[in-house]
Amino acid sequence: MHWITELPLIAILRGIHPHEVEAHINALLQEGFDAVEIPLNSPEWEKSIDLAVKKFGDKALIGAGTVLKTGQVATLHAMNSKLVVTPNTDPRIISAAVNCGMQVCCGCATASEAFTALEAGAQALKIFPSSAFGPDYVKALKAVLPADVPLFAVGGITPENLHQYLRAGCVGAGLGGDLYRAGQDVARTAHQARAFVQAYKDAVK
Repeated sequence: MHWITELPLIAILRGIHPHEVEAHINALLQEGFDAVEIPLNSPEWEKSIDLAVKKFGDKALIGAGTVLKTGQVATLHAMNSKLVVTPNTDPRIISAAVNCGMQVCCGCATASEAFTALEAGAQALKIFPSSAFGPDYVKALKAVLPADVPLFAVGGITPENLHQYLRAGCVGAGLGGDLYRAGQDVARTAHQARAFVQAYKDAVK
């Protein structure tokens, strides 16, 4: 297993509105991002994801977060969305998405949850909320997981602490509130994206 985009940082655009999608994703891609999730508790998420896939699907891995129902997976697949991010380890959701040829990054916190997700077919795992556990916990969990499983830190990740989680064994991170908050302007998104990309480059050089 390996992560399928060049930059293993997933931009989480929670709360974005359809009319904001093009400008913010364009700013992210210009700074080097190539994976974006729009959580399904965002307003009019169907419109936002459909627009994002049509506009940027050939340039980046576009998909959804907070996916909780198999019906949502079917809707996403019909849109040609390629990424499903879950907050939990429901095997029905994972299997449905994998069977549709989608990349699944599954939320987990314990070894039992991690192996449940992997057995269901998840290709990547996210430790959530990472800031509540800390990099030492992530390092300990990584020690019992298959070495080739991409592990993402999600929850409380900033440009200042990203390196700690990469050093603990994460391949990358999902970036929420420190990258994008609902209603912020595009300049802020671009600024934070630049900071995260630089922090990643500094950590892995």
